Amino acid sequence: MTDALDLPGWTHVYSGKVRDLYRPSGGADGHDGDDDDDDDRMLVVASDRVSAFDHVLSPGIPGKGALLTALSLWWFDQLAGADGGRAIPNHLTGEAAPAPVEGRAMVVRSLDMLPIECVVRGYLTGSGFKEYRAEGTVCGIPLPEGLQDGDRLPEPLFTPAYKAPLGEHDENISFARTEELVGADRAAELRDASLEIYRRAAATAEAHGLILADTKFEFGVDRDGTLTLADEVLTSDSSRYWDAAAWATGETPAARMASFDKQIVRDWLAANWAHAPGGSTQRASDASSGRGEDQQGTPPELPAEIVERTAAKYRELLETLTA
Repeated sequence: MTDALDLPGWTHVYSGKVRDLYRPSGGADGHDGDDDDDDDRMLVVASDRVSAFDHVLSPGIPGKGALLTALSLWWFDQLAGADGGRAIPNHLTGEAAPAPVEGRAMVVRSLDMLPIECVVRGYLTGSGFKEYRAEGTVCGIPLPEGLQDGDRLPEPLFTPAYKAPLGEHDENISFARTEELVGADRAAELRDASLEIYRRAAATAEAHGLILADTKFEFGVDRDGTLTLADEVLTSDSSRYWDAAAWATGETPAARMASFDKQIVRDWLAANWAHAPGGSTQRASDASSGRGEDQQGTPPELPAEIVERTAAKYRELLETLTA
């Protein structure tokens, strides 16, 4: 699964489904690295790997790492004040990434990461709509009657999830449980920051003809105790974007919610994984987080046409937002 590289001055320490992490190894970059407790930098390299249903798929999406890194950096800049709002603290150092991974990597400050996935939903769809049809709620939060798949919610909802240990599944949790995990003050800070960032990003997206239906954020705490935005932010992998014109005029849910993310991949898997040995017919239940009902066995290889269409959607979103 790893695409770890030999990068002078950096030592590979971890690979997730789609990103590789490095710490300073000292010497080559002029820092003392592991011998210097003050060097809290990390190198986050975005690969072209793509995951769905908790599986890394084959093949990857060419250029995906660079596209998502460019989008994250653009959003970090917007949220640092370029959009006219207050500066949201983030984990970027401003240091250039090493040449071999330039364009798809970020040099960041290491943080004490909080075990909360901060999901914000502005529109009713995915697992939220499934729960709403059954219970009239989203993550236990009551909603008005009569809403349809893809409808805008009366107010954006903060619906946190617990980031489970590696190998286990994240789980939706209540705000009260969030308070138990990180404390009441920090939970309120997470909620307020997440809702603020969502509203600002949604307004920016709307100005570019897009709808930000839902997204997820991750936060850490720096050495001074400051809540700090981290990881990727508002990318196609962590967010669900729709075309605003299609949403306004579409006559079916599929037409209204034409997305700019890897939903193409999820839909293809949902339709075709059942034909693979050990496969399952269960469908994804949450497009913004990638969580869903478990798919079993080895996923089938993605066809070239699905790979190309997904790459095109990633590019289209970046170009639409940054034009």
